[in-house]
This record gives sequence, structure tokens and C-alpha cells, in this order.
Amino acid sequence: MAEERNRRALLELAAKPDNTACADCGAPDPDWASYTIGVFICLNCSGIHRNIPQISRVKSVRLDPWDDVQIEYMSCLGNKVAQAKFESKVPAFYYKPTASDCQVLREQWIRAKYERKEFIYIEKQEPYSAGYREGLLWKRGRDNGQFLSRKFVLSEREGALKYFNKNDAREPKAIIKIEHLNATFQPAKIGNPNGLQITYLRDNSTRNIFVYHEDGKEIVDWFNAIRAARFHYLQVAYPIAMDVDLVPKLTRNFLKEGYMEKTGPKHTEGFKKRWFTLDDRRLMYFKDPMDAFARGEVFIGSTENHYKVEEGLPASTQGNHWQFGITITTPDRKFLFTCESDTDRTDWISAFQKVLNKPMLPQEYAVEAHFKHKP
Repeated sequence: MAEERNRRALLELAAKPDNTACADCGAPDPDWASYTIGVFICLNCSGIHRNIPQISRVKSVRLDPWDDVQIEYMSCLGNKVAQAKFESKVPAFYYKPTASDCQVLREQWIRAKYERKEFIYIEKQEPYSAGYREGLLWKRGRDNGQFLSRKFVLSEREGALKYFNKNDAREPKAIIKIEHLNATFQPAKIGNPNGLQITYLRDNSTRNIFVYHEDGKEIVDWFNAIRAARFHYLQVAYPIAMDVDLVPKLTRNFLKEGYMEKTGPKHTEGFKKRWFTLDDRRLMYFKDPMDAFARGEVFIGSTENHYKVEEGLPASTQGNHWQFGITITTPDRKFLFTCESDTDRTDWISAFQKVLNKPMLPQEYAVEAHFKHKP
């Protein structure tokens, strides 16, 4: 009787509006709970909690027995109360993962909150809040594909991320302006759970750098240090902007990636299979997903500026191996692509349409004017 009563009481607590999303990633209808922290969490986050048993002990809301003391503790806390405590001092720039984010981001967010208590004690945020960070990362060689240890230095004062080919080198191999810097986790592409892709603009073309660190905390601290540097740069560049408007501009995930075939500007060349990345209004194509430089880039404007995407190819098109065509029309020319399946084509068209539906910003007209497409 007591067990059934407790189960009903726990389900009632789980159904409260404050508890209907995972306390850590926001996934709906969490079916698990930490009875030592007092939060309702999803299955995926419960697995991470199990890895810190000295801090968190988890049970199934529906399947495990709960005693009176545990029910009382859950009723006194819950997600909202626990978040008010463990997330009280999260910096505006710090990336809060969602259910769709990779494992290392979600795990380090959970460990930062409950194990290291970084958002209760502000001095623990120094690794990514100090405005300066240096250390070693494994970086993929541009030509040979080998990962080698390289020194990286991030300096807000200099407005740059630099890396050096030798630890004692005086001059950096590259200086990357914070203004043009982006970072996004790419564990599957890089083949490492802590893989981070850093991109930046050089001569109005995109350059990719692929790095990782064996320690999950280290790579996530680098990621948030980059976000902090970008945040402080944007605060200076746009002094009247609200933080809430700047945070989405700190780092961005690619809108879509995958293989398509393409042909050249005359539409008479054979179609070639290429790896495509849609990064905001830039559609880039690469021979290999891990190439440092794109073979070419296409600017995707907006519908009101006479850009459009259509299903299919012109009737005279030849030389394509894949049958599911896409035509992108710009003010200057048509670009022809083919996909391996109808599902792929639908997904690509949906991604393109989202970009086309957004009005162009003033600074994007300048990008459009200077855009260099490499056929």
C-alpha cells in the first residue's frame, strides 16, 4: 500500500508544470529522477548522472520503489528549486545543451552544475571566463590528415585565436580573428567524441580546423572560452544590443550537411559527388568532409531578393547519377544539384527554404556583393 501511495505521489510531482521537462537538457516528460539532487531527468541524462554516484543517485519514476523520505525530498525540491540553486550564476555566454546536443556537451554541463558547482561559486568559471586561455589541442593536419599536438592561445585583448606548429615557436601558424570565428562540435565527422570544428573566414573564404582533447572538460572549456570572447567582442561592436540578442550569434551549428552531386556553371560538365555544408547563407562544397578549404561557395540570399529553390532539374540536364534534383536560382545563375534519395532532397529543400524565408540583414548585402564563387 505504501509503495503504491508513493508511486502515485511521485507521478503527481512529475506531472507538475515545473517538472515536465528534463532538468538538464529540457527533453519532455522525464521518466527518471535523482533522489539525491531532487530533479526529474530524461533517460539519456540519467546515464550521465549514474557516472557521478558520489553526487547523484537515480531511479525510474515508474518502475523503481520509492520510500517516504525520498518522496518528501523530491516534493521539497523539484526542477525549478534545484535549477535556482545549481544554475544561479550561469554566464550569459555559457552554452546550455539541449536533448539534441552531443554527449560531451551534456555530460560537462551536468558535471559543471552538480559535481564542480561552477554556477554557485563564480571563481570556478575562470577557465573560460578569464579572457585568456592557452593549452594543447590535437589538430588535424591540412594535407596528411594526421592529428598532431598544437599550442592554441585565445586572447580577448588581442581579439584573436592563434595556434603554433611548435610549442616554442615565436610566430603563430595562423591568427584567427574572434570577429570571424565559429566553433561547433562534430564528433561523428571527426571520429572522436570530443571533436570540435573551428571555422573562420580568410579572404572571404571559409577555412576549417578540426581539433579534439582527450579530456571532455578541457574541450568544453575551450568551446565556452570562444563563446565568451565572441560575446565580449559583440558587446563592444553592438553596445546598445541586449544580451539575449547577442547570445544566438556566439556560435552556430550548421543548418545541414551531407553529400549531393553538382555540375559546373555551363551545366554541360559531368556531375561530381561533393560534401556540402550549409552554414547560415553560405553553401560550401568539399571533396572530402574533412577538407580544410571549400572547393567553392554559393551565397543563398532571400526570396525577396530573387533567390529561389525548386525541385527538379532543367529538361536538358545530363550526366547526373542521382535522380533527385534541386535547382537553386540566384540573380546571376542557376545551380544544379542531385540527391541520392527523395528524403535527402526534401530535407535539403527545407533547409534552403528556411534561409530563403529570412530577410537579408544590412551586413549580408556586403557579403553578397563581395562573394566569390569558385566553380
